[in-house]
Amino acid sequence: QVQLVESGGGLVQAGGSLRLSCAASGRAFSSYAMGWFRQAPGKEREFVAAISWTGGTTDYPDSVKGRFTISRDDAKNTVYLQMNSLKPEDTAVYYCAAALRPIATMTYEYDYWGQGTQVTVSS
Repeated sequence: QVQLVESGGGLVQAGGSLRLSCAASGRAFSSYAMGWFRQAPGKEREFVAAISWTGGTTDYPDSVKGRFTISRDDAKNTVYLQMNSLKPEDTAVYYCAAALRPIATMTYEYDYWGQGTQVTVSS
């Protein structure tokens, strides 16, 4: 299996930026599609971003498209989420996930999950 550990969350003002990191274990990191999800209290887990296991394809929902960017560095076993122009509605716990698929955007497609990192955007 793969172990995932997120970092980089915190408190930021609206309009600001944060970069989240997800460190993954295992030598088969390049065999996994990677994704980011978020969940606010009382709400469903929401897809945020995904990148294919080759790194050649990315996907985003309209809510973050143009503001967030996912990338991966297989040499460092790390996936990143660059978040710009943050809004209060982006406040949530952000989770990194790995899927044994070329690309994945649905929660059921993911096999492994990190513990989450809190992102809070103030007005």
